[in-house]
Amino acid sequence: MGSAHTLIGTGEHQVIALHGWFSDRTGYQGLWPYLDRQAFSYAFMDYRGYGEEIGAAGEFTLDEIAGDVLALADQLGWAEFSLIGHSMGGAAIQQVLARSPGRVRKLIGLCPVPASGVPFDDDGWRLFSGAADSADNRRAIIDRTTGGRLADGWLDVMTARSLECSARDAFAAYLPQWARADLVHLVKGSTLPVKVVVGEHDPGMSADFMRATWLTTYPNTDLEVMGNCGHYPMDETPIALITSVESFLRE
Repeated sequence: MGSAHTLIGTGEHQVIALHGWFSDRTGYQGLWPYLDRQAFSYAFMDYRGYGEEIGAAGEFTLDEIAGDVLALADQLGWAEFSLIGHSMGGAAIQQVLARSPGRVRKLIGLCPVPASGVPFDDDGWRLFSGAADSADNRRAIIDRTTGGRLADGWLDVMTARSLECSARDAFAAYLPQWARADLVHLVKGSTLPVKVVVGEHDPGMSADFMRATWLTTYPNTDLEVMGNCGHYPMDETPIALITSVESFLRE
């Protein structure tokens, strides 16, 4: 039985998209009306503990996500596929690559966690580790990672969505998985085509941070800084984002 997912498109180029820490697969729904359904087939998947898999038992690890991705690809009959990962999903797509490099065509990271994880100071770790039990912490993180510039109503919607779409224990368990990821030795030097998109208003997943991490891991990486955008380009700049993503997939 494969993970819960949304399938869109019937195209030859097959793509699996993995969501971030604060959302399930519906975090991508801002892109869905604009997808090229003739050129691509997209599968948007829920992790265990999220969305329609909110009650699923699991260890809530990156390796478990990778196993579920490969099981979904098998179920769909997809021998090869490209991968999109947002935020925490950026680490997860690299775990898939480490598990099955021969099946992956391209990687696209959206404000993505690198293979080496994310360094936190003490205050940052308290904020993030407290988010499992605090809506205020979640809202503060969403506000901070989008540059403190977006409408209160949007922050409220994003916070509520995060609480509704994730199981508390799964949400808590995934944090050290992505924050302390240690995958560099498994993927470094891969010549796979890689695209990394960051938002100009995302202070953590900055262009400089990507140059020091993703671009040193993957020699064939295209880095794009998206204007008028923070950590959630699917919500903030969906048309610009899907234009960039599908242009890279077509290359």
